[in-house]
Amino acid sequence: MSTRDIYETSFDEDIQTNSSTNSCPECNGRVTTNSVETICEDCGLVIDEQRIDHGPEWRTHDQDQRKRTGAPLTAARHDRGLSTEIGRWKDANGNKLSGRKRQRLSRMRREQTRGRFQSKAERNLAHGLGEVRRIASVLELSDSVRDQACQLFRSAQNEDLLRGRSIEAVAAASIYGTCRCNGHSRLLDDVVDAARVDQSRVTNAYKTLNTELGLPTQPVRPSEFIPRLASELDVPAYLRQRARRLAEQAESTGVASGVKPSGFAAACLYKAGREEGRWLTQAEVAEVASVTATTIRSHQDTLKELAV
Repeated sequence: MSTRDIYETSFDEDIQTNSSTNSCPECNGRVTTNSVETICEDCGLVIDEQRIDHGPEWRTHDQDQRKRTGAPLTAARHDRGLSTEIGRWKDANGNKLSGRKRQRLSRMRREQTRGRFQSKAERNLAHGLGEVRRIASVLELSDSVRDQACQLFRSAQNEDLLRGRSIEAVAAASIYGTCRCNGHSRLLDDVVDAARVDQSRVTNAYKTLNTELGLPTQPVRPSEFIPRLASELDVPAYLRQRARRLAEQAESTGVASGVKPSGFAAACLYKAGREEGRWLTQAEVAEVASVTATTIRSHQDTLKELAV
């Protein structure tokens, strides 16, 4: 009895021979598919490449706690998240390190930090992306907005817009520009408070990004600020709805164009409160909207003229 009769022959997924119906388009020869590519055995033509990785997805050294091979790529890191980090107190198995090993790892960590950046531009990119992540964390922005802001900072550096400008200012401008592009009701004052730079520098950097990169920013409408201001003033839902209707009617007539949207939204809340018998002082709504009480009175007169 031969060996072929003793051991059963099973299907090998790495080497597959197609049927005769699928022949070579050049010579009508026999086509074979392996784990890498599909080739013709007669003329050697490479018909297709196999892009599926048949290797293991899990780490093999720990069968109890299987983990995937790594985190996905992210734009929030200068190296896309591909660099490694040296631990401090425990090894890979969770055991506490001795004093001598901790000193050795400290020296290795110092050398890794020194050789982490290949150029000054890469160092500036890492510093700028770290500032973007910090501001996004203070403002409690989503991860998608943070990644978009990091990508905008990369584009600014690639276009050589960082020359002569503060890295912190461009990082704050990237956050503000991303919020404008996504329609978030974020004031420039909020971004400046979280940043470590003057407002004039952030404004200049944002104008440069908007002009040179052509950001798809849309005009901010006062109705977008109503939910945020109403939440900070702790007004009921019916006042919020009334103020939103006032803002939308003013936007449809065009009187809200060219004014600060947060101040006009605060005036709508103030007028809605007076109509419903809930007295909101002009100082309260002006402080929340970062405007003066004179602005609130001016916009209130405009709403009275519209008779809305």
